Amino acid sequence: MGILDDIHSPEDLRRLRKDDLPLLAHEIREEIISVCSRVGGHLAPSLGVVELTLALHYVFDTPKDKLIWDVGHQAYAHKLLTGRRKRFKTLRQHGGISGFPKRKESIYDPFGTGHSGTSISAALGIAEARDLRGEDFKVVAIIGDGGLTSGMAFEALNCAGEQGRDLIVVVNDNEMSISRSVGAISSYLNRIMTGQRINRFREDLKGFLQEIPGIGKSVFKFVKQAEEALKGLMVPGILFEELGFKYFGPLQGHHLDHLIETFRNVRRLKGPILVHVVTKKGKGYLPAEENPSLFHGVGRFEKETGKIYNNPSPPTYTEIFGKTLVELAEVDERIIAITAAMPLGTGLTEFSRRFPERFYDIGIAEQHGVTFAAGLALEGMRPVVAIYSTFLQRAYDQIIHDVCLQEIPVVFAMDRGGIVGEDGPTHHGLFDLSFLRHIPHMVLMAPKDENELRRMLLTAIRYEKGPIAFRYPRGKGYGVPLEADIEPLEVGKGEILREGRDVLILAIGSTVYSSLKAAQILEAEGIRVTVVNSRFVVPLDEELIESLVSRHEVLITVEENVVAGGFGSAVLEFLHERDLSPPIKVRRVGIPSLFVEHGPQDVLRKRYRLDPEGIAQEVRILLRGEKGKA
Repeated sequence: MGILDDIHSPEDLRRLRKDDLPLLAHEIREEIISVCSRVGGHLAPSLGVVELTLALHYVFDTPKDKLIWDVGHQAYAHKLLTGRRKRFKTLRQHGGISGFPKRKESIYDPFGTGHSGTSISAALGIAEARDLRGEDFKVVAIIGDGGLTSGMAFEALNCAGEQGRDLIVVVNDNEMSISRSVGAISSYLNRIMTGQRINRFREDLKGFLQEIPGIGKSVFKFVKQAEEALKGLMVPGILFEELGFKYFGPLQGHHLDHLIETFRNVRRLKGPILVHVVTKKGKGYLPAEENPSLFHGVGRFEKETGKIYNNPSPPTYTEIFGKTLVELAEVDERIIAITAAMPLGTGLTEFSRRFPERFYDIGIAEQHGVTFAAGLALEGMRPVVAIYSTFLQRAYDQIIHDVCLQEIPVVFAMDRGGIVGEDGPTHHGLFDLSFLRHIPHMVLMAPKDENELRRMLLTAIRYEKGPIAFRYPRGKGYGVPLEADIEPLEVGKGEILREGRDVLILAIGSTVYSSLKAAQILEAEGIRVTVVNSRFVVPLDEELIESLVSRHEVLITVEENVVAGGFGSAVLEFLHERDLSPPIKVRRVGIPSLFVEHGPQDVLRKRYRLDPEGIAQEVRILLRGEKGKA
């Protein structure tokens, strides 16, 4: 029985001797590695902050003091220390605990996360409310893993420094740009700098110099300039100090004694404080240390060797996209690839190697990326902005104002469109068809399979009338043959895949093959179904829809998107405008207006009736008036 077995809350942790903490850190790492090897998860980032998490909970009085995690994919140690040890094996599983901090899950999660750059803003809001209500507790924002590339983070730093509230920001720097020796020396210097006597002496000296008659202010200004110049040579903190923060660091993030001593000192200080901590991503598990990008968000793997369990072919949509873009870029020098801190996740690693002068990783700065692409397109380039659907939401104004309003031909490749699985509601791409389809000048598509993805990519690159977007799902394709010679699609044209006379199914994207299987199920029951691969949400193939509506009793639209304002809504609006709604009965199949929980993709699709049997049941409900399943 280990130390971790007796930790049910941070109160149990704070009763331990400091000498026990290294062993506890080892046990936490073993637990994280063991569980992630079975269920997958954000392994490397969580391993990198074990000591940091221990130090924070050891020093601060959580949950009274608030810890706000940025992104949240580094919060596994936090979950293990806050009463979720017994359920940790259910991590990211349907009905289990979330892979991210979640307010409904624990009182130790004061703010839900999943997207980057939010922690400082949320922490500042909590600190402001605390002071307005006359309460007394500490607020700590932990940001890192690229989070400071987010413009929102700097907006919050700027505001926090100006307001001057008691707020601690911990920057978890795991880019390994600072060597061990520098880190160790900096830890020593930081222990001196954070002592109360040193800070009190600096404040007393400031007051004394300013009060010297005649020359005091000039002397103080000179001393201050000299101090800042010296600090600029020794530590990288001037930027933060100019923003109004007391800067401490860089600290070696795996030395518990240094971390605990620093946080104890910092906890007594007032005003905005920034603590710079250097950690090693994947710390304690050699495969993750050697390849932190691969083990950032990983599926099941062999614990002893780090070998990742991969199902054989077919390739993923992401892989097909990346390879196709390289193929097209070889013959079209105008093609530019842009990603927001995710070259591996968006399949652009090979593109970055082959065409480094045409590849841009703009960091977690989706807003900048979209407007940057607009500028490139204005000068004749063909920028392809490859961003996960859920993260493209962050650049909504730029899409409208900087691209669509000006009819600039930017290509948007939205990976992870639809249900993504275990990462849950912060990562499902279930809103893009709705938030893009009503923007003037935008063309919007979704492929039924990986070969059609290739065709849509070529279509998008050749489309020069304005912006064009396509979304594709997470995971493997269907293994369909890939045509050697890619043919573009005719914009706004769908295709009939199967013909019947009873039911018309208009499907889009990942729901097309499920609709075909549903048609086969219904055929066995004597229900004849027409299935259309709609391909385009904007513009709709109005001619095709109008020609088919009059020949069927019922119409079902199917989409892996919220039904509110989505593909089905577009079809309903068209039918209403053409007075085509009666006598045909219409039903929209998709996601209701809710945030879908985390869980395997197949489980969630079945739950929301987007699998073949679920679609068939929706047809029966409409056609025969049968009562649907709960």
